[in-house]
Amino acid sequence: MKKILLLCMSLGIIASCKNNKLGDNNSLKNPESNINKTMPDIKVLNKVYNDLKNSYMEQAKKVIQPAEGYLEYPYLIPSGFYKQMWDWDGFFMGNYFVSKGKPEYLKFWALNLIKGINKEGYVSGCATTEGPRPIFGKFAMKPFLSQGVYLASKGLNDFSWVKPHYNELKKVLAYREKTQQDSKTGLFYWDIAMQSGADNNPGLNYFMEDKRSFLAPDASTWQYKEYIAQSALASKIGEEKDAAMYLEKANKLKSAINELLWSIEDQLYYTVDRETGDFYKRVTYSSFIPLLAGIAPEKEGRTMIKKYLLNTEHMKAKYGFRTLSAKDPDYNNKNIIVPFSNWQGPVWPIANYIYSIGLKRYGFEEEVAWLGGTLGSLLLKDIEKNNTMHENYNADTGEPLAPSDDHIDENGNIVGFVSWNLCIENVLDGVLNDNWMMLDIN
Repeated sequence: MKKILLLCMSLGIIASCKNNKLGDNNSLKNPESNINKTMPDIKVLNKVYNDLKNSYMEQAKKVIQPAEGYLEYPYLIPSGFYKQMWDWDGFFMGNYFVSKGKPEYLKFWALNLIKGINKEGYVSGCATTEGPRPIFGKFAMKPFLSQGVYLASKGLNDFSWVKPHYNELKKVLAYREKTQQDSKTGLFYWDIAMQSGADNNPGLNYFMEDKRSFLAPDASTWQYKEYIAQSALASKIGEEKDAAMYLEKANKLKSAINELLWSIEDQLYYTVDRETGDFYKRVTYSSFIPLLAGIAPEKEGRTMIKKYLLNTEHMKAKYGFRTLSAKDPDYNNKNIIVPFSNWQGPVWPIANYIYSIGLKRYGFEEEVAWLGGTLGSLLLKDIEKNNTMHENYNADTGEPLAPSDDHIDENGNIVGFVSWNLCIENVLDGVLNDNWMMLDIN
């Protein structure tokens, strides 16, 4: 409560705080009428948090699978529509379990992936009990492995298991530099949007026949964090030359992101066409990933957030933050999961968790509280009705989207989706208890 009172003092609303209120107490019940109001009632927020935490005690069990076949350790799946172990789903779920005092699951995720590293440094971003599932040709898993190893070790308070695998991690980084780093700029790119996880992001090419590729804020930021993590791991095991080398790589990449992907005119990070060098001016989810890592200077980061993320004409919707600007000609809330999931507007809980880190990092406390309360309420409603959740939601109506209701199990129940949407509990835990999951590498 001390934290809440201090926040209220800074906002000049002490009278409300004395009554345990941080704004209109209908802000979570009626998102449409309160879209421009950010602070929900503290009692309501506490109830949402506690109800969500209690619900997640059962929901989280669905994502844990026992070791089987190729997967030698217990593994995490996005339960429901999918049955495979995936790279960034497992990373975010694993960190959720770290926050619950169970860091071994993030370690197991890393070990199952490390097993699949080949002599070149390729490792598939998807694995099954039958073995790795290669996808998109030479593309390796998304840049999360070194971060996962570090954060698991930090949670375990044990880095001793890293040393036998350290050189394998180096091979993965070198392979990504060989296949996904632009030689002219030093920035990183995806061959196709599906590689990024934001499957049909219109700021990238998402049809196979579209042969363009784009220097990307998300690819470059995740790789920046991989360098930071690998530097930290190197230091932990006494490889000081490597620690310095990877830190230098990180600093150079950060400079390139700010120099080449930042539009001074528009105050936003864009993807850049590798062939022409031009900004591809689409306001998408990937534009905001550098904020998670604190790459934008404070002034520019705050300006960008106010101009785009908090702007109802761009990213802010009634039921959370969109994945594509409402001004974009491709903006929609279609229910799509095949051939790719829809990142062209719907509210994704994982995107909102990522946005929450940027909001917190740049000092938008009220807005993080609004996000946590709004998404928490939306997910609770879904769980109450369906005993599961969904990948994404209609940004303007809150309707659950993919997987659609015609995807059912043998008992006729909606299969749903339980994965990184678990991280919304961490947003609320941060707001109410100052217990943040910021994914920082020390």
